[in-house]
Amino acid sequence: MDKGQSNSGTATATALTTDALRGLLQAGSGPERICQELAGIFRVSLTEIALLHLDDKVLRFLFPEELKAMGMIPLSSPSIAAHTAVSSEPELYNDFQRVKHASVFETVRLGKSASAGKPVQQAIQKIMSAAVANEGARVLGVIQVSRKGTEPSSAGPDF
Repeated sequence: MDKGQSNSGTATATALTTDALRGLLQAGSGPERICQELAGIFRVSLTEIALLHLDDKVLRFLFPEELKAMGMIPLSSPSIAAHTAVSSEPELYNDFQRVKHASVFETVRLGKSASAGKPVQQAIQKIMSAAVANEGARVLGVIQVSRKGTEPSSAGPDF
């Protein structure tokens, strides 16, 4: 596990991400536009971004659209997203397949593969998870950026 890892590249990306998100939110952009911006910043596909909203004691997907109907993630669950929301601490795993996790959300076909019926389903190999908070530090949700592939070496560079 690479939890807590940081470097100057991560700090720069965080500053760019914060500025970009602030601008999009002030402009009234919706979840998809915000996720498009993040995908560009981190050079991942749109299907490698997830945005979840904290609703009472559960996280609900705002993006991707296909996961909205899949249910919710209770804050009491052992999921990375729930842990991130509860702790307010960012998490980074460049060896995500070694982390015990429920893969139910990974089985959902996203984006073009959802409608094209493509048989290749890629698993999350690397993931960053961060709480989204207001200026008062109240957690509003979680954003996750992942790199998917059939194996870690096919998923791109480490975060």
